[in-house]
Amino acid sequence: MKKAFLWIGVAAGIVLCGLTILGWSWLRQYQALKDNEPEIVLVPDVADITYCTMDGVPLQMDMYYPQNPEAFNQVLVYIHGGSFTGGDKRKGSGIIDIPAMNSRGYAVAAINYRLMPDHPFPAEVQDAKCAIRFLRAYAEEYRLRTDKIGIWGGSAGGHLAAMIGLTSGTAEFESGEYLEQSSKVDAVVEMFGPTDLTMPMGWLQRLLLRRAFGTDDPQSELLRKASPVQYIQPEAPPFLILHGEQDSAVPLEQAQVFYQKLVEGGNTVSLLTVKNANHNFKPTGGAIEPSRQEISASMADFFDRWLK
Repeated sequence: MKKAFLWIGVAAGIVLCGLTILGWSWLRQYQALKDNEPEIVLVPDVADITYCTMDGVPLQMDMYYPQNPEAFNQVLVYIHGGSFTGGDKRKGSGIIDIPAMNSRGYAVAAINYRLMPDHPFPAEVQDAKCAIRFLRAYAEEYRLRTDKIGIWGGSAGGHLAAMIGLTSGTAEFESGEYLEQSSKVDAVVEMFGPTDLTMPMGWLQRLLLRRAFGTDDPQSELLRKASPVQYIQPEAPPFLILHGEQDSAVPLEQAQVFYQKLVEGGNTVSLLTVKNANHNFKPTGGAIEPSRQEISASMADFFDRWLK
């Protein structure tokens, strides 16, 4: 009997060790996707503006202006990713799009926000909304046109951009300063972000949810409330959804379901599936199509259509 228990213990140890190795392997693959973010260094025209202070945390943004700015420039907001728990306003897969937006005459505000799990949901939504209200409150000082504002982000930043686009006027997400201003946005580019946190997910995605939200239970009310798909209603702002067909971090199905729900809600939405693209549009199985430069141009065309 003791010998049988010994063998059971050994077998259990081997299984546990195997799962641990597999877990670290998946984490390394995910980290490799994160590390594939564009190697681009941009110098802000105005750096580290404290736009709001939430729970004693000063939140900052950088401003990027066109090379030949107008007296007042239409403004876009860029939101970095980082699995809800990391990242920075000068990084992320969407940072590469800022020069393309500047070339079309847009000023861009790249924002930081409070990170999970130290600052639980909906802190990051409240922060991004405060940033938009700040831009409207200080539009004259920073030479901005804020009658219409566009927003974009990748991965967790894409999730957050979608949340901002769909929750205009939702009281629980409006917190902090400049509450007399609107946090409404008028055009949203959502890049490979999770949009329904209650959908079936793989082991890695569940691990990331547990780390950020404290749960991966698809029945969780918290994950339901944190899912952009739950806030779709008629008269949402126009959406452009961009997602890699080979995305192993956030499955393409997330984008497809989100797109279909927006269509069913009677909203204006386009879905561009990027061929041979993994997360962060990392080439997988060949060159991505459309190219990264063409993706930036499509985004700028989208903003031109709905903001100018």
